Amino acid sequence: MKKVLLIIAISISVVACDKSTDVKEVKTAYVDTSVLMKEYTEAKDLEAKYKAQSEEKGRQLEAEINRFKQDAANFQSQAQANGQEWAQKRGAELQKREQQLGYAQQALSQQLQQDSSVEMDSLVSGVKKFIKSYGKEKGYSYIYGTGDAASVLYAEEKYDITKDIIKALNDKYKSAPKADVKVEAKSEDKAEAKK
Repeated sequence: MKKVLLIIAISISVVACDKSTDVKEVKTAYVDTSVLMKEYTEAKDLEAKYKAQSEEKGRQLEAEINRFKQDAANFQSQAQANGQEWAQKRGAELQKREQQLGYAQQALSQQLQQDSSVEMDSLVSGVKKFIKSYGKEKGYSYIYGTGDAASVLYAEEKYDITKDIIKALNDKYKSAPKADVKVEAKSEDKAEAKK
């Protein structure tokens, strides 16, 4: 009986060893996401777009703030000449204007942040889809991400495919039609003209 159990155990281990040789090699790689977002052309374009919008709208608001500062300085010199009643009324108007400028500044900042966040989320989602497709095409079992949201604590550099992904994404972005950008720019120009 013991011999039979021993023979069965040996035959099971032989069969198990044969199955382990059928396991295919697992192909893995990683992408440094912080480098990817710094060097990906579409991400750079998106950053430049919102920086330009921020500067343009900031200049408009800055001009109003400068006018307010000038009016506030004039108020100081005119307050004594025009009396206390005038000074109280004019002071209340200036205070209200200062508050409105503060709200406008805050609203501008929030709007730019919200708009850029929506586009950046869309960009990140597109990059994830691209990496998934790239991984399938190239036969990877796993592609890990490193950088700001590190999910890999160590990896050999030979598994770093960040540059390959950046090149492929930039090539795809360059070949994509730019109609969306022109339509968006025209609608922004029309909105500015209405103001």
